[in-house]
Amino acid sequence: MFKRKSEAATAAPAAPATYGIMAEFSDTDEIIHAAEKIREAGYTKVEAYTPIPVHGLDEALGHKPSRLPWLVLAGGLTGSSGLFAFMTWVNVVDYPMNIGGRPLFSWPAFIPITFEGMVLFSAFAAVFGLIFICGLPMPYHPVFNAPGFERASVDGFFLCIEAKDPQYNAANAKSLLQGLGAKAVHEFSE
Repeated sequence: MFKRKSEAATAAPAAPATYGIMAEFSDTDEIIHAAEKIREAGYTKVEAYTPIPVHGLDEALGHKPSRLPWLVLAGGLTGSSGLFAFMTWVNVVDYPMNIGGRPLFSWPAFIPITFEGMVLFSAFAAVFGLIFICGLPMPYHPVFNAPGFERASVDGFFLCIEAKDPQYNAANAKSLLQGLGAKAVHEFSE
């Protein structure tokens, strides 16, 4: 029993699997053009990394619209309806008080708190929804292994074709990216 464990410990570790191919481009026009051509070539597992927002890049990559606005709407509706229902219950059922002859259900007095509840719950939905959708916290991602990728937050525009793509072929992907005018193309591992 102990012998097998020691034999397994001395075996050479397996080579890390390839994550994909990363290409660096000079500016926004080049990366949008490259993303369109890569999508036309049939690649579906493609991601872009840029230091600034690039309008039109999501459409060029074929990304679907974000679900975040729907989460924020749901949070706002939950907050406003929940606080309106809570104030109605408190003022009509739990602790009714007749002040100045007003009716117990005096809804105009509930509007400021209803609005504040909508804002508060929308903000929470936006923050926590974004964290959930982005998969954060993510202290490590395989693209960090790509040479030169640290410039993605400064002045680099990068496109990554993942090895999980059904059409992935390292040689074909590399030649396609080089033909699109990439400054550098690197295959990298997980």
